[in-house]
Amino acid sequence: MRILISLLSGLLFGLGLTVSDMIDPARVLGFLRVAGGAWDPTLAFVMGGALVPMAVAWLLTRRLKAPACGGSFPEPASGRIDARLLGGAALFGAGWGLVGFCPGPAFAALTLGGVPVLIFVAAMIAGFWIAGRIASRPV
Repeated sequence: MRILISLLSGLLFGLGLTVSDMIDPARVLGFLRVAGGAWDPTLAFVMGGALVPMAVAWLLTRRLKAPACGGSFPEPASGRIDARLLGGAALFGAGWGLVGFCPGPAFAALTLGGVPVLIFVAAMIAGFWIAGRIASRPV
């Protein structure tokens, strides 16, 4: 049941990205282009619209003792700002700013096809794998 709910959630997320046109890198880059008079505020409205259901979900989560589909709720983040967090944020921001994709929209954009999307997703998966290898090393 958990896998089915995860699949449906992912499909709903991808559908939302597609309907809002957030799988178009030009739309995202237009949002990031604040200077120059070509700013596109669409992404701000999409993010703002996502806050409402997320706020409701967090309120409901506080009242539940356990997730509806089993398991446990994730522990809160440590709140610690370290080199790993800053490096990851910088890489994410640089990739997003240069290409206009982040992981969710990139996977959703695979439905459109195209070599640039395939190259990005392949590089992203390679980056996930490398990061996993680095993170599993003993310190």
